[in-house]
Amino acid sequence: MAHERTVRLGVNIDHVATVRNARGGALPDPVRAALLAQSAGADGITAHLREDRRHIRDRDMERLKAELQVPLNFEMAATEEMVAIALRILPHACCLVPERREERTTEGGLDVAGQSHDLRPRIARLKESGIRVSLFIAADDRQIAAAHALGAEVVELHTGAWCDALAEGRLDEAAAEFERLRTGAAQAAGLGLEVHGGHGLDYATAEQMAMLPQIAELNIGHFLMGEAIFVGLEAAIATMRAAIERGRARLAQENGA
Repeated sequence: MAHERTVRLGVNIDHVATVRNARGGALPDPVRAALLAQSAGADGITAHLREDRRHIRDRDMERLKAELQVPLNFEMAATEEMVAIALRILPHACCLVPERREERTTEGGLDVAGQSHDLRPRIARLKESGIRVSLFIAADDRQIAAAHALGAEVVELHTGAWCDALAEGRLDEAAAEFERLRTGAAQAAGLGLEVHGGHGLDYATAEQMAMLPQIAELNIGHFLMGEAIFVGLEAAIATMRAAIERGRARLAQENGA
């Protein structure tokens, strides 16, 4: 059963590069953060090479691929430029995300259903090179069905709307958003897709997401890097792993395990 497995923790190191780029130079080094996260128990490292290179840079991706022992998840826009870079670097996985120059961070999920004509050949090329393909989408039945039809192995459900509603005290809306995530996770798993979650997660929300039996991985970055300022990255990752384990233990308890 899925709930008997530990949920993997992917650590996103983008915002170490954000700090580096704020004043130029080489420090702080996002690859050093990735290696520290790896030693602290991260199951994988995520990095988003944006088209505008506002944080992660091409050389960062090359070094991550060369130096990491855990899987590298390459977040990217579904463009010809990024596909070419991915085919050169050959990360473990590519997570295709929407991208707009004016946004602060990824806003909303990829419109897989509406962009299937363009996505299909790019997904096929990545898969042919042995790269696992994930699509970052809203927990919407049409998008999940389209992801399956396009041959993606993984969907990462966008948890941001739920996290934002909770943080702002919009509890009814938060409850509705979490129900969408619960339903979407079940639908995706039913189609044979591996289910991940990410965006805006903290200790409490990661614990709750880990209670969904279909969730195999959570990808968390901004919150962990913020916590690391105060407690250090190793301690933040350890606390996050403990939160995820509590969620999985609560699931097992509810199921009578």
